[in-house]
Formats: sequence, C-alpha cells, structure tokens
Amino acid sequence: QVQLVESGGGSVQAGGSLRLSCTASGYIYSMGWFRQAPGKEREGLGKIADIGYTVYADAVEGRFTISRDKSKKILYLQMNTLKPEDSAMYYCAADPSWTGRPYGVRAADFRYWGQGTQVTVSS
Repeated sequence: QVQLVESGGGSVQAGGSLRLSCTASGYIYSMGWFRQAPGKEREGLGKIADIGYTVYADAVEGRFTISRDKSKKILYLQMNTLKPEDSAMYYCAADPSWTGRPYGVRAADFRYWGQGTQVTVSS
C-alpha cells in the first residue's frame, strides 16, 4: 500500500505558473497526474516511469512538465501559462506497473490515488 499526498495547489491568474508536488510513502515504479473539474470526467495529464520516461496528454504537452525525485519519493507537476480552463482538482496517482505511450494516460492503469489539491486560475 502506498499513500500519496499532494500539495502546491492554490489560486493564480491566467498566464501564471504553479508547481504541484506529490509525496509518496514508498517507492513505486510509475506515477502520474490527473485532474477533474466539476461536472467533467477525470482527465489524464501525464505519467512518468522510474527511469524517467514520460507520456503527456496532447492537451497539456508543452505547458506542463512532470518530473520526480526518486530519492525523496516526490512527484512534481510544473504548470506554465495557466488558463482558466485548467481550474480543477489535481490528483496524483501511482502504480507498480507501466503502460507505454500507445495507452495514453488512463486512470484505470493506476492503483493508488491521492486526495487531490485544488487549482484555480482566474482570468
């Protein structure tokens, strides 16, 4: 069992940046970020494997960057050029296995989830 705790959410103006963090209670091979806005389905943003291989959703590639500090068991999501439509609850997820790029960033591929951190982008 792995516990995940997100932090770093908050309010920011459009065009600004935020960096989210997710601290894991133990080592786990793959980690990812998702978000869910009210009335919408959970959306996969990106994932990263232990060896640093990353997959991004088309909607955020180029604006969002995922990285991890394996020694500290921390996953990061750097978000730049934020837009009001990026407002959502952001979730960290993790799983012992890895599914490659053809499968995209799917919630079903992740076993463990954090409680989420809210991001609000004002225009």
